[in-house]
Amino acid sequence: MTTQRIEKIATTPDWYEPYKISQAIRANGVLYVSGQAGIDEQGRTVSDDFLTQGRQAFANIRRLLAEAGADFGDVVKVGIFVTDMAANLGKVIQLREEFLAEPYPADTLLEVSSLAQPDWQIEVEVTALAP
Repeated sequence: MTTQRIEKIATTPDWYEPYKISQAIRANGVLYVSGQAGIDEQGRTVSDDFLTQGRQAFANIRRLLAEAGADFGDVVKVGIFVTDMAANLGKVIQLREEFLAEPYPADTLLEVSSLAQPDWQIEVEVTALAP
């Protein structure tokens, strides 16, 4: 009988620890990265600019993937949540081009009424193969 192992993946400092959320989990060869917003290591929103927030969210994901020995080439699924689709769809596509490559991962893009903090405009989560 095999036992399943769940491993927490985190950076130092762990900006999600106060919220009782794992930044990422590795389980059975898969990485599940929690939604990342445009926040710095102290949990502060980096800017009120959508692209700056988006780039920071993807940078946070890159850092978590690296902690697990992975990179964006291992990502198989992306979830992107934005608070204003009409204003930012083109910017989301730009972010995809900046951080992802062919074959592009499967993706879900949703407009939401709000995110965890009122100044957040974008949150990104990924599922990746764990090397």
